[in-house]
Amino acid sequence: MAAMKDMRFPIGRFEPRPDISGAERRTLITSIAKAPIRLRAALEELTPGQLDEPYRPEGWTVRQVAHHLPDSHLNGYIRFKLALTEEQPAVKTYNEKLWAELEDSRLAAPEISLRLLDSLHERWTLVLRSLKPEDFTRTLTHPEFGLMSLDAVLQLYEWHGRHHIAHITSLRQRMGW
Repeated sequence: MAAMKDMRFPIGRFEPRPDISGAERRTLITSIAKAPIRLRAALEELTPGQLDEPYRPEGWTVRQVAHHLPDSHLNGYIRFKLALTEEQPAVKTYNEKLWAELEDSRLAAPEISLRLLDSLHERWTLVLRSLKPEDFTRTLTHPEFGLMSLDAVLQLYEWHGRHHIAHITSLRQRMGW
């Protein structure tokens, strides 16, 4: 079971820090900005067969992971904007497992999602870099996580990008690709 856990969480589980400094926040934003580049590098020169390989037994394929990132980060971007423009909005979840089974996630070329992630992260980074420190104390209510500050949401999505890219890079390493 330990090997399965390692494959599911190659960088460890998400653990938000309650207080982060301005420098730490800037580092997280830079990491979010670079996620599309890191995903593109992780997918570089993979064959169609490799794209359709699950990153772990019973897991999504590399292709599905590549499409999941913009699906999730679109939700993250919207959640950020809701929290910036409304008082403690309740955000909606989505069934990521069912989204990953839709045809666009199972069959589409990853390049489509790479272009989407490029544009999305460019916009998101513009918003993030424009915020004042106190803006990150604004909150939203997530059905699974409860009340979250934008600092916690920032940490979550920065971790999320690294987490899924590590699924691909760790598979490549295990398979010698």
